[in-house]
Amino acid sequence: MPATESADNDQLFVLTAVLLTPAQFPSVLGDDYPEVCAGLGLAPYAEGYGLVLGQDGSGARWTVVTEDVSLVACAIAAWDCGMEYDLSPGADSIAAALPGWPLALAVAAPGVPQPHDPEPQEGDPAPLAPPDAAEWGPAQRRLGADEIALQWAAWRDQVADEDVTFAEPGDDAHKGVRRVLKEARGYVAQPPPPGRVRSSFAAGEARTLRVDGPGWSMVARTDDIAFVLLDEEPGEVHPVGRGPELPGLLSSLDELAARPV
Repeated sequence: MPATESADNDQLFVLTAVLLTPAQFPSVLGDDYPEVCAGLGLAPYAEGYGLVLGQDGSGARWTVVTEDVSLVACAIAAWDCGMEYDLSPGADSIAAALPGWPLALAVAAPGVPQPHDPEPQEGDPAPLAPPDAAEWGPAQRRLGADEIALQWAAWRDQVADEDVTFAEPGDDAHKGVRRVLKEARGYVAQPPPPGRVRSSFAAGEARTLRVDGPGWSMVARTDDIAFVLLDEEPGEVHPVGRGPELPGLLSSLDELAARPV
């Protein structure tokens, strides 16, 4: 089990780590990078942070925030390949040690008490806790969009062009989808906060776009269609056909999108 040192010099048993940058952050925590940073009490530092989640020797949950983004990225890449990596941010790179975890974890450090929030000290912030995603709302809507982006081929296979009438841009068939497309076009004219539009690799020369806004999420492939999820329609996923407008909109969004370094 990798370990580092927390701000109070107590050993931290590292369980996992995630990136918090304009291009990569846990979507469940917010629609854009500044919103996620605000929820954690952090300044929206342009280069971003790494979040290291672990337990101290008493079993208490801690989230260590480091400015050494490359170190955390290397650790995540190594773990994804099944390799060991000792994630130990230098003391001078640690921006904060926050009580609690912002994400739900199903693992715990061996040999220490079960995970629990640390005893509050005067002046400490309230312990971090994962958003409630048990019922449909912004957090679950964003998680749904994450799943579509991750399993694009499976979702796309469920939508046959000859069997489904797509909600075309400009179509009067669905007011919510029209609103999303209008707001997405507004991003091209006036760029939104960092992280509202993110672009990642896809098959071939295409890109996967993730676009979020107040009450909605959109997942799209620049060479294909889009899917829209809305807060006001629990569990519904709306396919948006390319039509005459979508290709140009997706291309413009991709140009302004934040991309992983």
